[in-house]
Parts: sequence; C-alpha cells; structure tokens
Amino acid sequence: MDKILENLNPEQLAAVTLPAQSALILAGAGSGKTRVLTTRIAWLLKTGQASTAGIMAVTFTNKAAREMMLRLSMLFPVNTRNLWVGTFHGLCNRLLRLHYRDAALPQSFNILDVQDQLSTIKRLLKTNNVDDEKYPPRNLMYFINGAKERGLRASDVDGQDDYERRMVELYGMYEEQCQREGVVDFAELLLRSCELLERNQTLREHYQERFRHILVDEFQDTNDLQYKWLKLLAGDRTAVFAVGDDDQSIYAFRGANVGNMLSFQHDFQVNNLIRLERNYRSYGNILDAANTLIAHNTHRLGKNLHTDAGDGEPIRVCESPSDLNEVQWILDEVGHLIHDGIPRSEIAVLYRSNAQSRVIEHGLFSAGIPYRVYGGLRFFERAEIKHAIAYLQLIDNPDNNAAFLRVVNFPARGIGARTIESLQEMSRLHDVSLYAAIPYISGKGGTALASFVRIIQGIRSEVKNMDLPALIQTVLDKSGLLMYYQKEKDGTDRVENLGQLVSAATQFLSEEGFLLDAPALVVEQAHAQQTVDNPLLTVDRVIEADVPLTMIMSPLAAFLTHASLEAGENQADEGQDALQLMTVHSAKGLEFDAVFITGLEEGLFPHENSVKENGGLEEERRLMYVAITRARKRLYLSYAQTRMLHGHMRYNISSRFLSELPEENLKWLAPRKQSVYSGIRKEPVAQFGQPAVSDKPFSGSFGKSSEWQIGQAVIHKKFGEGVIVSLEGERANIRARINFGRFGMKLLDLGIAKLERVS
Repeated sequence: MDKILENLNPEQLAAVTLPAQSALILAGAGSGKTRVLTTRIAWLLKTGQASTAGIMAVTFTNKAAREMMLRLSMLFPVNTRNLWVGTFHGLCNRLLRLHYRDAALPQSFNILDVQDQLSTIKRLLKTNNVDDEKYPPRNLMYFINGAKERGLRASDVDGQDDYERRMVELYGMYEEQCQREGVVDFAELLLRSCELLERNQTLREHYQERFRHILVDEFQDTNDLQYKWLKLLAGDRTAVFAVGDDDQSIYAFRGANVGNMLSFQHDFQVNNLIRLERNYRSYGNILDAANTLIAHNTHRLGKNLHTDAGDGEPIRVCESPSDLNEVQWILDEVGHLIHDGIPRSEIAVLYRSNAQSRVIEHGLFSAGIPYRVYGGLRFFERAEIKHAIAYLQLIDNPDNNAAFLRVVNFPARGIGARTIESLQEMSRLHDVSLYAAIPYISGKGGTALASFVRIIQGIRSEVKNMDLPALIQTVLDKSGLLMYYQKEKDGTDRVENLGQLVSAATQFLSEEGFLLDAPALVVEQAHAQQTVDNPLLTVDRVIEADVPLTMIMSPLAAFLTHASLEAGENQADEGQDALQLMTVHSAKGLEFDAVFITGLEEGLFPHENSVKENGGLEEERRLMYVAITRARKRLYLSYAQTRMLHGHMRYNISSRFLSELPEENLKWLAPRKQSVYSGIRKEPVAQFGQPAVSDKPFSGSFGKSSEWQIGQAVIHKKFGEGVIVSLEGERANIRARINFGRFGMKLLDLGIAKLERVS
C-alpha cells in the first residue's frame, strides 16, 4: 500500500483515498490527473473495495486508455481481462457485442469509420437518384451525426423547411440501409447503447449492480449523449469519480458541454470536490500568466495553479511589423534554442487557425529546418489546396492527366467511373491527353465532360491578362471549389486555407522578383512590362546574366513549381528530430520545453466568430489558457501589425488576451510601437488608409526632390488608390509595398511603376 500511495501530494492522496461516493476532481493542467486515476483504481483493488469486474474507466482517446493500463500494471499486477477501460465508443462497442440480439444487431456487425460512412451515404444518394449537389454527402453525414449526438432518430427530428424535411427523409433511408447491411457508424454506437440501456430495465440494473465504481477522464469534454449514457450506467450505489478541468473545455464545436460538470454536482449530489492545483510541468511565471488570464472568465468552478519549481524565465513577447517579420523572429529564436541544446521535437509553434501555418511552413522550408505538422497536414498537402493546385495546373497545361483526373469530377459534375474509363481508352487509342480525348466521348458522359472543358476554357480566357493572385482567386471562384467548401458545415478552415493560397502567391512573387501586376499565364506577357520600360532587358540577356530561372518562366508556372518543391521537401522522416507545428486544439494534452503562441491579434485569437457566439469569447480564453500551459520552461507570445490572410492585408490590434496577462511576468523583446493599430492597450482599430509601421524606416528620396514616405497615399492607374506601408532598396532600386485595398498588397518598383501622390 505504501508503494502505491508514495509520492502523492496531499490533494492527490485525498482524491485517491476518497470513500465510495461520487466525487468531482478539478485537475489543473500538469497536476497529475492520470496518476490520480490509475492510483485510485489500484487503491480500490488493493483494499478490496472493488474487483476488476466491478470497475469501469472511461477515457477520450485510445492512447489515454493504453497509458492508464500501462501505469496500472506497474502499480499493481492485475488480470486486465475483466477491466472495462476504454473510450466511450470502445466501451459501447463492447456492450453491443455482448448484447447484440437485444440491440437488434447481427453478431458480426461492422463499424463504419468516417470515410466508410461517407461512401455509404454517397451510395445511398446514387441508388435513390438524389442530386448530390443539392444534398452534398458530407453535409448529410454532418446532419445525421449531429442528430444522433443529440439522441434523435430520424422520426424524432422535425424539419423546419422542405430542404430539412428531405434531409430527415434521407436520414431515415440511411438508418434502414445500415440496419439492412448490419453496419453502425461511430455516433450509432453511443446512441444504440443508450437506447438499449433505457428500454431494457433488467440489463440496465445488471450493469448498475456490477459497476460500483465508474471513473471518467476529461469530464469537461463530455457531450449530452455521453453524460446520459453515464447516468444510465450509474445506479444508486455507484460511485462516479469524475476528473476534469472546466478551464480546459475547448470542444464546444464538437458538442462538448462544460455545463455537465455543474449538472454532475447536482445530479449525483456530489459533496466531494477536490482541486489538484500543484503543477508539475511549468515554471511560476507561466502559471501566474495562465491563472490571471483565466480569472477573466465567469461561471468557473475555480482553482489556481502553483508550483514548487520557482519562477523560471519571464514570458517573452514580440510585436512584429508583419507576419513575415514574425516568422523571421521565430526562426531566430528557434536557432538560439537549438544552440542551447533544446531538441527541435521539444519546440512547438502553435496557431489558432490552420491557415496561419502556411507562412510559418514557408519560413521553415526556406531555412531548411525539418518540421512536422502534428494532428494535421502540411499546407500544400491539404486536400483543398491539392484540388486548387490541380485546377491551376490545368489552366497552365490542359494536357496534365494527373491534374485532370483529380478535379474533372470535383466538385461533382455527374462524371462517373465508366465515363473516365471510356475517356482513358480513347486517350490510349488516339495517343492524346485525356483533355484532348474528350471530343471522342459521346452520350451523357460526353456532355458532362464537354461542360468541364467549357469551364476550363472559360477560365483560361478570363485570366489571360490577370496577375497571379487575381488569377488564383478567379480559379477558386469559377471552378466551384470555394462555393463547395463554403457550403460544408465544417468548411471554414478549408475556405481560410484557400484564401492563404492567394497570400502564398503574393508572397512568392515578391520574393522571386516578379512584377506583382504582370500577367501570370504566358511567358511573353510576364516580360512585357519589363521590356517596354527597358528594351535592353530581353530574355537572352536575362539568361546571360544568370538571373534565376523564375525570371524566364511565367509567374503561374514558377509558382506551381515552387508549390511542388515545398510540398515534397523538408518533411521530417519518422523518428527525425523535428520542430512541431500545430493548432492550439491539437496541442491539448501535450507539453514542450519551449512554446511559441503566434498571431495574438484581435479577430484571429480570439477568433472573430467568437464574438457572435454565446460563450464564444470565454471558450477562446480557455483555448489561450490551454496554449499557455503547454510550456514547461520557455513561453513566447507574438503578434504582427500587418498580416496577409485570405489574400488580403489585415491591419491588426493586439489580442485582448495580452492585456489580460500580468505585466510583471512579461519581457518585451521588441519596442512596443504605440500606434493606432498596435500595442498592449486597447487603441481604436485602424481603418484603410492608415499606414503600418515599418521595421526599416526609409528617409531617402527618389526622382526630382520628391520623397516617398511610409504612409504616403498614392494612385496607380490599374489598382487605384493605395497607401505605402514599407520601402526598401536605395536610389534607382527602390521598391514599395503598397496596400491597394481590394487588390491587396503589391510590391512595385518605383523606377517602373507610374505612381501619383494623393495630397
């Protein structure tokens, strides 16, 4: 017994040795909650208060379940066969396998994963001749799963209009198809288990009598149906040991209800509430910042993290003029950390939105630093980006068969596998590309293919004289990609990523020296502006001068080459020491020696949508709390005065979360510029026309005694009115970065561009 209980602090010991009554354990970040859970199980077994058959432990991930079993085996040798330890879905599966007849399932029922479920829905729509453009399969899947997670069958859902009533009808047809085929999806596992326990009193009482101890991890993440399942399993004599942290409830978008913790106290008449506040992960400055921040939330159960490890280093905060400067600062700091002996795998860069990773990935790629995107895909590997790139490849070269096959029926256009097989046969027969073989296909398939050709030809004609960012935006609009993802229930991230593709193109042109307003599609057009103003700059002379190849490629072709190279290189090999990139949501449950929290700007973190949602801002603050408490030794916070997002330049004010942190725990690594759009205090938001602060002030002049200044309003004959936000170069090589509002940010050579001042 002494070995089991050794090294527990007083609060942990009190939680582990509680009497057989329901209890709520408020376990702060890094407070040893997994240890408390496993030690509680070992203590119950060792003292004879429970047998292995009488304990159930519920986790949210299989990884957590495996870790719990491993720790338990180290504490107390036990036969694990009778122990019910697993996720909600895993335990429901076990229950349904044992009682498949009562659950009206075949003994060998199969479980559909997300992709299998989507394929099943697609097959349903096709079999019943349902228009999958009007009723997208993925939207129907979200609708079905959402209803099930609320405990509703198709017969329980009331459609508000004709469209929703048809969705309900399709939900009913899906239920019938799954029952006929003997398959269940993830949401069905939980719903059917609840229905089984609810209607079968004998079975319910059997399990209530059996499981006298139910332990639940991450209780703050339970949804309403999961809480209902727990209540059905817990009898009058069952002790439910719930461990959670209301300050880390960040999954409302998945249906998690932090209010279940308050409901639990009432429903289970909880008198035992223990707070685990001693943190074994982070230094004092980090914890003080987290405590002060989260104290701004209301309706908390309340706790304060503390540590015996000392204050540690102050939290480093950096304000950068732009997102590019922010990335360069991160690269510099990462270099210092690696030099100090911190492995790359112990350094994490966190961001609120997936779209932010693009500029960070590009910086790491350019610096040759291996990195890994945790819990997600690298920017150019994401499905929506691959689809967009494929369309761009077809615009550049319609004979690209790989690109053609990827998007010919995406979004869906009624072009099936049989039509593609016929097209491939004609391509082989006539020795031409798939695109060129389309005239040889007749019938319904040929009509659909011809419609696709008209889309591609129409785009090629429309973008002939457009610059690259405008070309990409047009392709996203005209191809139907943007509209497709805008209609998706969870398509916000994908839409943001597509917007970042436009930003990536703008940055690429600037870095490679292309004229930002040069037509993107044809090589001759790409050099037209250069040769008009400088007849000596011919393509031959460019080659002789050993200018980078991108100068003699069309901007579109050069960008596609860049995207392919960046997608294929710098990905860390398995086991290789690599920097960790991830969203804050993905970081929950992880910890690192050094953590960078980037993009701390109003509208980004907290996200602009949070202001419109009930309780949204408090959840964003909990998300920031989670981000802060990932750091063990060093924490870095950063924000940028200007950021290119979705193809447009944003002028930012710093996040309100920065002003909610204790100043004595912060160390500013760059002077705070108290401007109208930045700084720790709450200044008014900048309007278009207000200049950004440049990290390279310019005081020279160009031309006849005429100075170009940051903040100068100018007019361009094509882009209209804009504002100079930065200047670089000297004498005849001055370039200006100018914000032209709806045309975005342009980098222009002032020796070539014809600008007029606005007084």
